[in-house]
Amino acid sequence: GFPRMPMGEGQGRKFWAYVLLAIAALWIISSSIWRLGTEQEGVVTRFGAYNRTVGSGISLTLPFPIERVEKVDVNAIRTTQIGAVGDNDENMVLTGDQNIIDLAYEVRWTVNNPEAFLFVLENPEATVQEVAESAMRSVAANFKLTDAIGPKRGEIEAQVRSRMQEILDSYGAGITIQSITILESDPPASVKEAFRSVNAAQQQRESYINQARAYAQQILERAEGDATSFNKVYEQYRLAPDVTRRRMYYETMEGVLQDADKTVVEAKGVTPYLPLPEVRKRTVAPGNPAPATGTPAPRSAANPAPAKGASQ
Repeated sequence: GFPRMPMGEGQGRKFWAYVLLAIAALWIISSSIWRLGTEQEGVVTRFGAYNRTVGSGISLTLPFPIERVEKVDVNAIRTTQIGAVGDNDENMVLTGDQNIIDLAYEVRWTVNNPEAFLFVLENPEATVQEVAESAMRSVAANFKLTDAIGPKRGEIEAQVRSRMQEILDSYGAGITIQSITILESDPPASVKEAFRSVNAAQQQRESYINQARAYAQQILERAEGDATSFNKVYEQYRLAPDVTRRRMYYETMEGVLQDADKTVVEAKGVTPYLPLPEVRKRTVAPGNPAPATGTPAPRSAANPAPAKGASQ
């Protein structure tokens, strides 16, 4: 049924033989030479059974269907997410204090053994998800609700990662768990607002505690400073008790009487009472502004300066 070639019978047979040889050569080359990237490893199977694993570069195998190569990216970080952020898809987990928490988390993992990854597990991705859910429920049962939604999330992530790696190693899965990241940990949607109010109150309590500690530290530092000043004064007192005692007395009386409007002088030859406010009023001329508060009236012969050593 094929058109005859414009050549002799012997030449036609040779032509088709060459065509068949070319097709066979192309089939052998295309199914026997494999190029793998630097991040890949190739699992070679012979008649469907595992034979060997080859690394990156150019690899030679027997032609298909005798041998074939399954390429596996061993450096790629695969991600499996369980639960969803938001209220549409809730993933409920029971905590150790018999409360329910909605957890959404992400598992990041890589392949460390291509042979085991391809032949040990029927569905590696589904297995990783089931192991993650089991490990998370097992670990969350050891924590309280307030810890799981707040301060101990990092500890939960570390324990889940360790638990998952232990289970997958027991399976011989050829998988390494890189990290567990909790994306959301909230109470159920029906009571979420109430728990947020509780968390806000707890944060406010911590803020008040920190403020109290800061105030206590200030008081302590002030007391230490006062104690240091007292020790310095005491050293001076030991060197000159009378002078130090008199100076302290003057400083104390000055602080006590600095706002008083009367001055009492107890010295010989000096009038014991000086009506300074009245004298100040008389010295201010009508229409002129009064001197600033605390400015003493001008002294005169009737209003001499206090004697040295007098108390004010």
